[in-house]
Amino acid sequence: MKTVQRREFIQFGVAGVGTIAFGATSAAFAAAAIKPDARTALLVIDVQNCFVTGGTLPVKGGEEVVPVINKLAASFENVIVTQDWHTPGHVSFASAHAGKKPFETTKLGYGNQVLWPDHCVQGSTDAALLKDLSLPKAQLVIRKGYHQGTDSYSAFMEADGKTSTGLAAYLKAHGVDSVYVCGLATDFCVAWTALDARKAGFKAAVIEDATRAIDLNGSLKAAWDKMAKAGVKRIQSGDIAAV
Repeated sequence: MKTVQRREFIQFGVAGVGTIAFGATSAAFAAAAIKPDARTALLVIDVQNCFVTGGTLPVKGGEEVVPVINKLAASFENVIVTQDWHTPGHVSFASAHAGKKPFETTKLGYGNQVLWPDHCVQGSTDAALLKDLSLPKAQLVIRKGYHQGTDSYSAFMEADGKTSTGLAAYLKAHGVDSVYVCGLATDFCVAWTALDARKAGFKAAVIEDATRAIDLNGSLKAAWDKMAKAGVKRIQSGDIAAV
């Protein structure tokens, strides 16, 4: 398994959670069972110990995505995994900013940044992938957020909006034109990965029941709204044809 490397928080506004119907376009996208082929890839985002129960930044129900993702991965020829991989004292940590608390924001050179509890520090057990995650076909691991002064939510682009992780080039070199995104968390790393996939020219869908959200100040609804406007499809694992 080859290892590469990692974007920011751009504030989502609005309060509220819930399911949003995408209308005819979304229904058509998932009307028939989707059969992944050589031109499709499953992107498994940050399914790490830090984001599940007992971790340093737990997402409610985060561990529940593992059996869903394991089943999904069997249907895909191309599987890509990402890991948050922060340095100690990373700029995205509240502890790196005097007087700041987790979940407050600060202004950095590239824009607004949510400040998180220390999490996913390089080489720690907290940063490891969940042991029950079974992805034997995974061909690439993207480690992101390893630059001390820049966060990176997206698997494609760092928070400065300039530094590429190399994922888009890798996928295009392998003939991939469509990505299916799952993992943690729906409203941050998953959403920004899907949005950047669209910006890079890929068709993109988020597999909703294979994700879980933080929902910070209404970030979940706002993320779905933004993804819908960008043409990201919202589907369920059952829409993918089993092998």
